Amino acid sequence: VQLQASGGGLVQPGGSLRLSCAASGSIFSIDDMGWFRQAPEKQRELVARVSRGGSTYYADSAKGRFTISRDNAKNTVYLQMSNLKPEDTAVYFCMSVIRSRLYWGQGTLVTVSS
Repeated sequence: VQLQASGGGLVQPGGSLRLSCAASGSIFSIDDMGWFRQAPEKQRELVARVSRGGSTYYADSAKGRFTISRDNAKNTVYLQMSNLKPEDTAVYFCMSVIRSRLYWGQGTLVTVSS
């Protein structure tokens, strides 16, 4: 199983970005999908996750600004980020849980700066 993330980049404060992460390989079905992030010299933290049925969870820092969604037919998870702040700067990692095993994507850098 491989996860390929895309969509990171440089954005000004208040701007928006959409991250995508597509899973490929021997997949029957994916349970939870989600996004973590890791800022310099900080621990990796959960940003948002979504179950196969569509139930969502957001970290407090993401509530009201980020929206997670998934397309089960495409084995893809998305993170729409709005009103971005400098403190959102981090490497964002997607993850998927498949048959109780956790898989990680390679990370995509999001930089929020003027």
